[in-house]
Amino acid sequence: MKILFVCLGNICRSPLAEGIFNKLVKDAGLENQVTADSCGTSDYHIGDLPDDRTIANAESHNIFLDHAGRQLSRQDFKDFDIILAMDRSVFDDVVKIAPSGAATAKVRMMREFDSDPGNREVPDPYYGGERLFEEVFVTISRSCEGLLEYVQEEMSA
Repeated sequence: MKILFVCLGNICRSPLAEGIFNKLVKDAGLENQVTADSCGTSDYHIGDLPDDRTIANAESHNIFLDHAGRQLSRQDFKDFDIILAMDRSVFDDVVKIAPSGAATAKVRMMREFDSDPGNREVPDPYYGGERLFEEVFVTISRSCEGLLEYVQEEMSA
């Protein structure tokens, strides 16, 4: 199964989700069956490393990010089974790019898999401080844990 995480610029939320999820997948021994990538809806940071604050936050949790920013493409709808948007604006942008109704059906909100029934969006920490980056890490971690449970159920069905 192939999972794609999407945010606006692909330097904060989505590469963090990719890193967290890939570690969970590896820890579960599923790296030969489940893969993840990330991208952004904008072209602001193509080829860039994740934001330094994202890297520092991830490393403080033993997550090491190895990703260069890229933009969502129509090919991604063919290559990935699930496409997860970090917020409603990103979701709407992803759906606009989707080449078909079947492709649109692959698009979901990241926090659909969050065990916390609070806000359904992952906030963008770009203009925030260290505390917001940590809150985003916790939110994405919970969502990734729920996503992994969902993926495991789907694979065993």
